[in-house]
Amino acid sequence: MNTLVVGDNAPLFTLKDENAQDINLADFIGKKQVLVYFYPKAMTPGCTVQAQGLRDHKADLDALNTQVFGISPDEPKKLAKFCQRDELNFSLLSDPDHSVADAFGVWGLKKFMGREYDGIHRLSFLVGLDGKISHVFNKFKTKDHHQVVLDVLKAL
Repeated sequence: MNTLVVGDNAPLFTLKDENAQDINLADFIGKKQVLVYFYPKAMTPGCTVQAQGLRDHKADLDALNTQVFGISPDEPKKLAKFCQRDELNFSLLSDPDHSVADAFGVWGLKKFMGREYDGIHRLSFLVGLDGKISHVFNKFKTKDHHQVVLDVLKAL
């Protein structure tokens, strides 16, 4: 796993959202900062808390010219259920072959309860207007992820 760092070019990607519509990162470069956050699985407790925090602070993120995209290996149909159930107000993107997760360096070996498996590591990246990674969020709890992001955005 070779995780991107500040100053790296963000990998340009096109992924399906919860409505099976293509979302292309390149469409936002030069217009908005983009928070790309990777999470393991839709509708699980930690991922739900993280998404709800971002949902509840969307107005603050909008005021800071920041677009949010959550990325997981889930299919669009499951993402749609997650968005509907939790009334999410930002797009979730489907990366079933984990190619985008690989490109950002967040797909790799994980350990849980003595079991090893490949999966998504919970990391977030702020992509600046120039298309470069301006911050990597790798130390946060799901319940305060939104506040860590807002604190960094306000400091920029």
